[in-house]
Amino acid sequence: MALPAHLCSGISLTSYPHELFRLSSNSLHTRTSQRLLCTTSIIATEQGNSSKPAKYRRRPKKSKPKSVDKPKELKAKVVDKSKKLFSNVSPHRAASAVRLLRIEEQGAYADLLNANSNEIKYIHSTLGFRIKPLDARDSRLVTDIVAGVLRWKRYLDYLIFSLYRGTKGANDIEPLLQQILRIGAYEIVKLGMPPYAVVNENVTLAKAALRIGAGNMVNGILRKIASCKENDTLPLPAVEGDSRSKARALGVIYSHPVWMVRRWMSYLGQEATINLMEWNNNPPCFGLRANNNKGISRDDLVVLLNKLEVPYKLSPYLEEFVHLTTGLQNVIQAGLIKEGTCAVQDESAGLVVSVVDPQPGETIIDCCAAPGGKTLFMASHMQGQGKVIAIDINRGRLRMVEEGAIIQALDSVVTTCHNDICDFVVGSSIQADKVLLDAPCSGLGVLRKKPDLRWKRSLEDLEQLMSLQDKLLDAASLLVKPGGILVYSTCSIDPGENKERVDSFLTRHPEFIVESVENFVPDEFVSEEGFYFSHTRNHFLDGAFAARLYHMTN
Repeated sequence: MALPAHLCSGISLTSYPHELFRLSSNSLHTRTSQRLLCTTSIIATEQGNSSKPAKYRRRPKKSKPKSVDKPKELKAKVVDKSKKLFSNVSPHRAASAVRLLRIEEQGAYADLLNANSNEIKYIHSTLGFRIKPLDARDSRLVTDIVAGVLRWKRYLDYLIFSLYRGTKGANDIEPLLQQILRIGAYEIVKLGMPPYAVVNENVTLAKAALRIGAGNMVNGILRKIASCKENDTLPLPAVEGDSRSKARALGVIYSHPVWMVRRWMSYLGQEATINLMEWNNNPPCFGLRANNNKGISRDDLVVLLNKLEVPYKLSPYLEEFVHLTTGLQNVIQAGLIKEGTCAVQDESAGLVVSVVDPQPGETIIDCCAAPGGKTLFMASHMQGQGKVIAIDINRGRLRMVEEGAIIQALDSVVTTCHNDICDFVVGSSIQADKVLLDAPCSGLGVLRKKPDLRWKRSLEDLEQLMSLQDKLLDAASLLVKPGGILVYSTCSIDPGENKERVDSFLTRHPEFIVESVENFVPDEFVSEEGFYFSHTRNHFLDGAFAARLYHMTN
């Protein structure tokens, strides 16, 4: 799904999907990226004699140089230090700290950084020195640690600042040091790693990247956390008082924003909200879809997975899908995705395609198509007949649809169109048999896979998204021919983005009626209103919603 830049007047969105996460100034720390980069000169000259900022340090006494050449030698030494290899620094912890820094300070996205081949250069420039190259094991550790720290960030901060009285909160500690502390706390409390090793490695990183005083601070805080864990005395807030106080405490314990907790408690209740947060904090699972269009059956895919020794489960809902809990990197490294044997896709998204029910010979429009998972799955049902028109405002992400269509041998069916859907419908005479609007949404159904998303969303974002979804639905409805089908879907579990948007649309467009999805998905996914709904607390899938709307003929 993709998020348009300025789809309609009155919506202050810049680009999508990733720029949506900057909708609200309150949804992300606004500390400048200048604090992110520790320059070579500062790192080289800070020798650990003081933890004060440079401007508050005592000016060194001037001494007369013994020779004219000494300043040149000193300057060369400073430059050389930035190229020095710090072999005693844990490479995966250093990489994790820098990646977390980029996510928090610059608004980067964890899933994009995972595939960034230039990351090691960024690590060196940020730290001011070189670390050992990351091997495959290190890379997996970085991915796991970054995801874990992002999930538990609020709880980790609560631990750190409950045990350290030197500051009032997270904003009082410099960003890189804050990430190092979070990594150490996560490793001790959630991963159960030996405290001695965790403390030693993170102290070494802090001293090398910052100064001796920073290392001493890491040593003191992590030792306190380790001691509390050993004695079972880790601090926790009491869940008591009014709904706001309870939501605040639960938000700390399960590391979610308070506004999310309060909203979920209002329509799910406390117990179900806790279950949902526990689900979000677990490591993610992934779906793989066999590419039948290239003659690859699920049985064929299973044979390949067995050769790779990747554990799997067969999907009970879709015959093309298997379910993975581990081993996705092995699948990627084996080239199965690159060569089009299979595609990464959650079963919840596959079931949305089942709601569309694409048939050979039909014309189908995918209004917000990029990066193209649903587009390509719909096209694979067409048996080479008909067409799927993929529209998206983001040209770069639209290229992913084009490349995927070639890889999966679907380019004869898939046509792409770089446009804003609201602009596309103006003066357009195209009317399709079926139209899919996989709308930009809060993504509250995929927080398990995207742990950084919970910190990049705000209640204000949700309200703006609802307005945008209404405008997109109005535009998409103009592309459906009488007797055709409009499918509205999201990867959200919030009723404000789902049922309420459909109800609002039907009020504005009486020419459409709800057609139950009961003939297209298993009964357990059919709501009372006839919508498709996958909720994480009931299914081991991402949260998703879809409504099938029939355009009545005159």
